[in-house]
Amino acid sequence: MIKVLLVDDQMILAEGIKSVLQTSDEIRVCGIALDGADALEKCKQETPDVVLMDIRMPNMNGVVATKRIKELNDNIKIVILTTFDDSDYILSAINNGASGYLLKDISATALIDAVKNAYAGDTILPSKIARKITDAAAMVADDKQIKLKKAFNLSEREVEIATMIADGFTNRQIASALKLSDGTARNYISTIYLKLGVDGRAEAAEKIKKL
Repeated sequence: MIKVLLVDDQMILAEGIKSVLQTSDEIRVCGIALDGADALEKCKQETPDVVLMDIRMPNMNGVVATKRIKELNDNIKIVILTTFDDSDYILSAINNGASGYLLKDISATALIDAVKNAYAGDTILPSKIARKITDAAAMVADDKQIKLKKAFNLSEREVEIATMIADGFTNRQIASALKLSDGTARNYISTIYLKLGVDGRAEAAEKIKKL
């Protein structure tokens, strides 16, 4: 039996979700919390297997509550269930240990499956949400590349290679990935070291990461 704690400041919605979940013989709703602080206390009293967590709530929001509950017991699976698909919320929740992010327009069958999958250790991200995370990550990457270019006067290709250096790629891996000869890759890397004012790979990687 999968024990589920519901966290939502709107009791009528929580009761509706409870009714849906309890149509499954494999799920038992062990409690309803009305905010993040209440959820944290309930997790101390009876350890749920899965928490369905709203985001915007008084006293303690879902992102902070996710972090606190995971610190309390990392084995508890937390799935965000909300009406908001803001990429900042999504990334913050995932970074704080959430196992997934669902929108409240989900069907009853899909919600029950999501709880079972989260309990089994899967990450629950509908394609719409996954796309938002990908877009947000791309924006971060673009921002990083623009900063590199401006700070050290790097060309587009040098920015690409500098990013790979910071990610731990070897010279040979860089050459292979970018379809360059080993000698050309080494020349690019030497130029990057010169522009960064460093003597080697470790120092270059550190400087790029700091930026």
